[in-house]
Amino acid sequence: MKYTNLFKVEGKIALVTGSTGGLGRAFAEALCENGATVILNGRNQEKIEKQVREFRDFGYNAFGYQFDVADSEQVNEAVDKIKAEIGIVDILVNNAGTTNRSPLEDFKDADWDKIINTNLTGAYKMSKAVVAGMISKKAGKIINIGSLQCELGRPSITAYAASKGGLKMLTKGMAVEWAKYNIQTNGIGPGYFKTELTKPLYENPEFTDWVCSRTPSNRWGLTEELIGVLLFLSSSASSYVNGQMIYVDGGLLASV
Repeated sequence: MKYTNLFKVEGKIALVTGSTGGLGRAFAEALCENGATVILNGRNQEKIEKQVREFRDFGYNAFGYQFDVADSEQVNEAVDKIKAEIGIVDILVNNAGTTNRSPLEDFKDADWDKIINTNLTGAYKMSKAVVAGMISKKAGKIINIGSLQCELGRPSITAYAASKGGLKMLTKGMAVEWAKYNIQTNGIGPGYFKTELTKPLYENPEFTDWVCSRTPSNRWGLTEELIGVLLFLSSSASSYVNGQMIYVDGGLLASV
C-alpha cells in the first residue's frame, strides 16, 4: 500500500496568489477539497472576504490576505503574518497575472512594467518571501503558472509572452538553487481554457474556430483538466520532478 497516498496534500498549507477568480479560484478550491489549508489572495479585499465565506460554507479551511504580489513590502508583511497566524507555507502557487493587448510598436511603457512586475517579478518576490520557511522545514513545493506563451508568440501580447518566457526560466533557476533543500519548483502551462477572463474569446466564433483548428483535441480545455497536474506537483508524487513546465494544451504545442 505504499503508493496510496502519493497525491495527498491533506494537512498542508497552500498559498494561491490571484485566487479570487478564473484558474486561481479553481486551484484554490481543488487544494481545499483535498484537505489543504488554503490562503486566498487578491488585491480586492471585498472579493477575498466573499470567497473566504463561500469556501467556508463548503467546509473548507480557507483564509484570505489582501496584498499586491508586485509590492515587496506588502508581500513580506503578508507572508510574515501568514507564518505567525497560520504557519509556514508548504505549497506556493504563483498564479497572479495580468495582460494588456496592443501592437508592440504602440505599447505603453507603464503597461509593460505592470505586466512584467506582476507576472514575473511578482513570482520571484513571492517565492523569495516563502522560501525561508520551506528551507527551515527542508521541504516545499513552488508551482508557477505559465502559458503557451512560454514557448510561442502571438500578435499584440508580446509583453505577456516575455513575462511568461521569463517565468519558465525563473522556474528552472529556482529549481537549481533550491533543490538541495528538498524544494521542488515546477510550472503548469495551460493552453486555451474556458474561464471568466477568456469568455470574450471563446464566445467569438472566429477565435474559437482558430483555437480548435490549431489544437489536436479540437476543443477548448476545461478548468478541471488542470487539477490533476496541480495535485501531482503539490504532492510527494513529484518529489523527483524539478524545473519543469508541464503544458496542458490538448496537444497544441506538439502540433506546431
